[in-house]
Amino acid sequence: MAMGMDELRLALRRAREMVESSETVTVYSHTDCDGITAATVLSKVLERLDMDHEVRIININEVPEVELSSDLTIFSDLGSGQRVHENLKSNSRVLILDHHPPVRKMNFTAPSGDFLEINPIFYGMDGSTHVSGGGLTYLLAREFGYRDLSWMGLLAAVGDMQNITLGKMEGLNRDILQDSVSEGQIECQSDLTIYGRHTRPLVNALSYFGDVTLPTTNNTNECIARLKNLGIPLKNGESQRKLCDLTDDEKRKLFNEIYRMMVSEVPERYHRYLPRLILGEVYELSSEERYTVFRDLSEFSTAVNACNRNSRWKLAMEIIGGDRKGKRDELEDVLRDHRTYLAVTLDEIMDEELIRDMENLQYFHAPGVNTAVVGTVAGMLLGYGDWRRPMIGLGETADGLKVSLRCSRLLAFDGIHFGSIMRRVAEKVGGSGGGHATACGAYIPSEREREFLELLDRAIKNVKVNG
Repeated sequence: MAMGMDELRLALRRAREMVESSETVTVYSHTDCDGITAATVLSKVLERLDMDHEVRIININEVPEVELSSDLTIFSDLGSGQRVHENLKSNSRVLILDHHPPVRKMNFTAPSGDFLEINPIFYGMDGSTHVSGGGLTYLLAREFGYRDLSWMGLLAAVGDMQNITLGKMEGLNRDILQDSVSEGQIECQSDLTIYGRHTRPLVNALSYFGDVTLPTTNNTNECIARLKNLGIPLKNGESQRKLCDLTDDEKRKLFNEIYRMMVSEVPERYHRYLPRLILGEVYELSSEERYTVFRDLSEFSTAVNACNRNSRWKLAMEIIGGDRKGKRDELEDVLRDHRTYLAVTLDEIMDEELIRDMENLQYFHAPGVNTAVVGTVAGMLLGYGDWRRPMIGLGETADGLKVSLRCSRLLAFDGIHFGSIMRRVAEKVGGSGGGHATACGAYIPSEREREFLELLDRAIKNVKVNG
């Protein structure tokens, strides 16, 4: 690992030299919290260097169409899994800062132009847990001395779910966390990791929680009864209490109650992992007010994703970049419309009984759904389906189908990396895909939907058998 770190530092220094020797820069970044945050970090660096630059947020299937015409083209949170080198010209200068599995080897020599790819996998690190795309852009920013951008690197990691396996940051993410704490930006503590610590009333937070379907899942009456039985008040005066309002004793009671419910619902082999799903590190942006979406980085990352899924990535960049008070009302409008659309879409899928079962997966094909939220809807539907099988959502695009997969984090403890499976299966039907162990996606030809689903079902079965 030490040797890997030394090589990584050398690569980052070379990346800095590429930036410094450029006149104009175009940044292409991915359409999620990690990618948008990565783009924001790079934009901040280039602004401080007083360099002309342009930012574009794109999907992975758009990468082959990118024209490498700028003095320097930077790909952040994408590029490694795509054959970028095939578009190189003699005067092309390309820098890739990505953490996804690469199609090229570390010692790859570009056929022409100046080409540098920095990926943690090249240095013996795990791209799913050790550093995200936004984390890599921060490490480049640190080469310029901009440690105040460290909290953005942490936001990217949280948005990329890099801490979900252990319940804490590790690897280079740990270094980034330490930088942000040293800068006085982030407060890190061990706490309940139920989503909505600062914004959701207790009952709502508990009813939506769970990688496993529990008696409290989507059941507010059951949540109210259990919280009252635990002696946990639902209100402070007239105000609904949030998770961040609980005392340590109340958190202990709630942890034990959730653990007991989960133990009764999952096979014994998973029991040792259950505490990680309930308790872990939480990260708060100390400069932000309590009870806002900006305080807890988990909620902040969700707000960023909501902006992007509503074609508002510029708003997301402005908010990450610092204009949170000025853009709060605009963000609230986006979040309100986003939640409404998700609720309506969820009801339509359930009412029309669109969820179909296969042996090792469950899926829905909703022709009218906005493809930007197919993954979000798939994750929400897990609470109504079988947590033991991944939920697949298929939405229609102008060029084919967008596929999104979501599954319980418990399946990752079985050693299944659905992102790798998705990539292999998508390529077999003439598509492309990839992603993380529990959240991934693909783009495939419409006419090969059934073939894709059957191949995916078989691939999951084979992994389970081999595991």
